[in-house]
Amino acid sequence: MSGKSYKIDMCNGPVLPGIIAFSLPLMLSGCLQLLFNAADVIVVGRFAGKESLAAVGSTSSLTNLLVNLFIGLSIGANVAVGHTLGSDDQKGTKDNVHTAVTISLISGVILVGVGLLFTRPLLVLMGAPSDVLDKAALYLKIIFIGMPATMAYNFGSAILRATGDTKRPLYFLSVAGVVNVALNLFFVIVLHMDVAGVALATIIAQCISAVLILLCLCRIDGPCRLDIKKLYISPDRLSRMMQIGLPAGIQGSLFSFSNVLIQSSINSFGSVVVAGSSAGASIEQFVYISMNAVHQATVSFTSQNTGARKPERINQILFSGLGLVTVIGLIMGVGVNLLSTPLLSIYSSDPAVIAAGSIRLLWISAPYFLCGIMEVIMGIMRGLGYAITPMVVSLSGACLFRIFWLATIFAWFPTQSVLYLSYPVSWILTALIHLLTYLLYARRHHALFRIKEAVTL
Repeated sequence: MSGKSYKIDMCNGPVLPGIIAFSLPLMLSGCLQLLFNAADVIVVGRFAGKESLAAVGSTSSLTNLLVNLFIGLSIGANVAVGHTLGSDDQKGTKDNVHTAVTISLISGVILVGVGLLFTRPLLVLMGAPSDVLDKAALYLKIIFIGMPATMAYNFGSAILRATGDTKRPLYFLSVAGVVNVALNLFFVIVLHMDVAGVALATIIAQCISAVLILLCLCRIDGPCRLDIKKLYISPDRLSRMMQIGLPAGIQGSLFSFSNVLIQSSINSFGSVVVAGSSAGASIEQFVYISMNAVHQATVSFTSQNTGARKPERINQILFSGLGLVTVIGLIMGVGVNLLSTPLLSIYSSDPAVIAAGSIRLLWISAPYFLCGIMEVIMGIMRGLGYAITPMVVSLSGACLFRIFWLATIFAWFPTQSVLYLSYPVSWILTALIHLLTYLLYARRHHALFRIKEAVTL
C-alpha cells in the first residue's frame, strides 16, 4: 500500500490550497472524534436525565488535565517525523515512527492506572455536585480503561499527518463513529446501562480506530512503515520528541488545570448550570476542532519546510493559516451562537439547561476565532522547532491570567457571563504576545539558516 495518493506535497506549490486540502479531512476527522463524546452527552441527556448529562459532560476538563501531557508528545512526534521526512532522512523517520508508537502504548497503560486511582478524588476536589459524583466517577474510570487505544490512535494519526495524509484517519474515524453511535443507543435505551453504557461504547469505538490506524502504518510503503513486532525506543529520537512534545504537553495540562478551576466555578452554580455548560461545551468543541485542524496543518507544513530548508515559505504558511482560521472561526462561531437554542435542544429539553448553555455559547463561541489565531501562531513556532517559548507565553497569557481572573474579577462579580468572559480576553492577550515572539524568533531562525547555507556552500 503505497499511500501516495493520500499525501500532500507540503514543500512545493501554492500554500493556501495545500493547507485547505490538508485541513479539511483533518477537520472532518476531529468532528467525528467529537461525536464520540457528543453522542454520549446527547444520549444520556435525552434518555437518562440531566444528572447523567451533567456527569458525562462535566468530566472533559478533568480528562484533558490527565491526558494532555501525553497528547503533547504526539505533537513532538509529528514535528520530528516532519523534519526527517523533509530532509529525506529515512533511518531517522523509521526510528521516529517506532519510537512514537511504543511511547503511545506505554502512555496509555500509565493513564489507565492514573485514571482508575485518581478520578474520584479529583472530582471531589473539583466540587462535583453530589447528585452526579458517582456517575461521573464511573464514566471516567471506564473511559480511562480505553486509553491505550486512544493514545495509539493519536500518535498514529500524528505520523500520518506528518506525511501529508489526513484522509485515512477520517475514514477510520467514520467507521468507529458509526459503531459508537449505534452502541450508545443500544447500551442506554435497550440495556439501560446509563453512563456506563456510553463510556463502554466510546472505548470500543476507540479500539476500532486504533487498530485500523496501526494496520495502515504496518502496510504503507516507505520509511513510515511500522513493524509492530519490532517496536523499540530510539533514545535520540525520543529526546527530540520530548524537546517539542513535553512543553506542549505541559502547556496542555496546565491549560486544562485552569479549565478544571473554571469547571469548579461552574459546579458552584448547581447541576442545571453544569448540564447547560456541558451541552454548550460539546457544541463549541466542533468550532474549536475545525480551527485546530488549521493549527495542525501549520505545524506539519512548517516542520516539513524547515526540514527541507525552505524558510521563505514560512510567512506564506502563517498568513494562509491566519486567514483560513479567522474565516472558519467567524462563520462557525457566530453560526453556533445564532442557532444556540435549537442546537442545545438536541441535548436537553429542559428550558433552564438550554438557557444556561446559551450564556456559555454567547461568550465563548462567537469570539472563538481569536483562539484560532492564537493557535496558528503557536503552531508555526512549534513547527520551527521552538517549544519552550510558546509554552511560557500560553501559560502566562491564558492559564495564569484565567486563574487571576477567577481570584479577582469573578470573585467580585460571580456570574456565568463574567466567568466565561475570561476566555476571549485571554485569547487576545496570548495571541498578541505569540505574534511578537514569532517576529523575533523568525528573524533569528532565518538568519541562522542563511549562515548554515553559506558554510555548506
